[in-house]
Amino acid sequence: QTELLFDLGLDEEVVGITKFCVRPEAQFRRKPRVGGTKKVHRDRIDALRPDLIIANKEENEREQIEDLMRDYPVWVSDVPDLEAALDMIGRVGILCDRKEQAEVLIDRIRTEFAPLPPRTLAPLRTAYLIWRDPYLVAGGGTFIDAMLQQAGLQNVFGKEPRYPQVDPDEFREAQPQLVLLSSEPFPFREKHRAELADICPNSVILLVDGELFSWYGSRLLHAGRYLRNLRSQIQRSWAM
Repeated sequence: QTELLFDLGLDEEVVGITKFCVRPEAQFRRKPRVGGTKKVHRDRIDALRPDLIIANKEENEREQIEDLMRDYPVWVSDVPDLEAALDMIGRVGILCDRKEQAEVLIDRIRTEFAPLPPRTLAPLRTAYLIWRDPYLVAGGGTFIDAMLQQAGLQNVFGKEPRYPQVDPDEFREAQPQLVLLSSEPFPFREKHRAELADICPNSVILLVDGELFSWYGSRLLHAGRYLRNLRSQIQRSWAM
């Protein structure tokens, strides 16, 4: 959501970010940091005296947010899918007096996703990994699951909530045709493909950009094209 604020022209208004707000890179280097998503430094926030704090239901800890609410206006987003993401962008635009800019951004994102209707690609049974040791996957009700659906893919762990832990035997039982290894939060690399190939020898295993599957702000401007290109890559890999 932080990148969204800058894309809405709020560079001067943003007074503090978390250590995970890495985009845009220039602003990440120079804006004061108030901690992480799970542990914020209240003293740093108090020093900045913000007029508005923007948080997220999944990323931030409820107790910390409720503590901040006692002294500051706090708006908490909940973004399980693309439509919720577009709604969030519109609401942030209104909150920050950037309604017109937000509407333009929403229209651009819709245009990017328009050529990507769900289920136009054969719904390959797909597992999306976010962590190693132990293996964690994206389950149902997550933004990642919604993006898989946008790409016409079937999440084999979609009936499991949130981010379940999965062992090798459960992988084999799920029989994914496609395994996607995310670049974040765990930075999967080429060497990890061989590791998963031992568990799922009949699966196509690809490395994917986690930002474009899980960032629900203005990064969505790049996600539609990325998913289209990924579908083409999947089709080529599956045809081999």
